[in-house]
Amino acid sequence: MKDECLICGAPLMYLEKDIEVECALCHKKEQSKTMCKQGHYVCDSCHTGGMDTILGICLAETSKNPIHILQKLMALDFCHMHGPEHHVMVGSALLTAYKNAGGEIDLEKALVEMQSRGKKVPGGACGFWGACGVGISAGMFVSIITGATPLANESWGLSNKMTSAALGAIGEVGGPRCCKRDSYLAITQAVKFVQENFGVEMELDEIKCTHSALNNQCIKERCPFR
Repeated sequence: MKDECLICGAPLMYLEKDIEVECALCHKKEQSKTMCKQGHYVCDSCHTGGMDTILGICLAETSKNPIHILQKLMALDFCHMHGPEHHVMVGSALLTAYKNAGGEIDLEKALVEMQSRGKKVPGGACGFWGACGVGISAGMFVSIITGATPLANESWGLSNKMTSAALGAIGEVGGPRCCKRDSYLAITQAVKFVQENFGVEMELDEIKCTHSALNNQCIKERCPFR
């Protein structure tokens, strides 16, 4: 997991503009700003291969603690130190804990929708879009449980407020990105938000990072989970 490039382990480069690249695994050609210093590129689809296992794992889960659920997902082979898989995992962990804490949702249907939406947020959104994908995932979670649409009133507002709270906490800590740290921050904000706005109490306890040694850009003492 400490290696940056999934092919050779070389550090990643982020370019100023999109160029045409070819995925080293599936050979699909597309536009991207990202490649490793040896020229390798791995598309988001290949990077998140195996993520479909999330559905079965979450449906069998009984925990009300979204961090515990997230950590189980992080331990699976499909999850890397960084990557767009986190854009699905955060919302999935929240949906599962919310259901187990008494939230009234069709969990299977919600998880399928979460995966569909989360997969559309590309890797690198945190830097290139100015909106970390795990913060967006937390907003998607609220959108799904409230049935929000672009034409909705209260649920539209709540979804955007959730994303704002998550991104605010992530931005306050600062960069560079860490998909683990930012996932914890988004979920922490979501647990508070859901209790205040929906009266559903998910569980949350002290979070201690176990990934620091695997992150070449760890911010060390600035991380709230050290």
